[in-house]
Amino acid sequence: MGIYLELLWSFIQIGMFSIGGGYAALPLIQSQVVERHGWLTAGEFNDLITIAEMTPGPMAVNSATFVGIRIAGIPGALVATFGCILPSLILVSILAKLYFKYQNLNAIQNILGRLRPVIIALIAAAGLSILKTVAVSESSLSVNGFNLPGIILAAAAFLVLRRTKKSPVLIMVACGGVNLLLNLII
Repeated sequence: MGIYLELLWSFIQIGMFSIGGGYAALPLIQSQVVERHGWLTAGEFNDLITIAEMTPGPMAVNSATFVGIRIAGIPGALVATFGCILPSLILVSILAKLYFKYQNLNAIQNILGRLRPVIIALIAAAGLSILKTVAVSESSLSVNGFNLPGIILAAAAFLVLRRTKKSPVLIMVACGGVNLLLNLII
């Protein structure tokens, strides 16, 4: 029972104080799992980062699941993951309750109205960063450093998503399949 409480408390702290996303959480995760508890070696922590980056979902949650399963099996993974998401769950629940209670106040509507352009800018910046990564990545069909298949697939996906009601997941799978075929052919 003690290991579960340690996992829970460690990942509650990580979930509570790792503000700024997955990469901001890494030093705190390292401090807890490598330095404080010795659950992982430095090499295993590097593997953890690799696995957490390549699997879908938030890095801190993926890390919690990985550490939990490594230390105490499936129950440990559940406890560590729950500890990691608990602070956010509580905060979002409180904010949602407050929002629904006060959503009609002019002050709240003014604040939200001024935040919308900022959110759009953040999403656009992330999208442009991803597009840049796709456009200049190396490929067997690269021309002058530009990944032509990646650019064409991104443009085609954008057009299909904008003009049809196709599922984004279906579009991603189709683009992945086309890219796989291109790589197998060339």
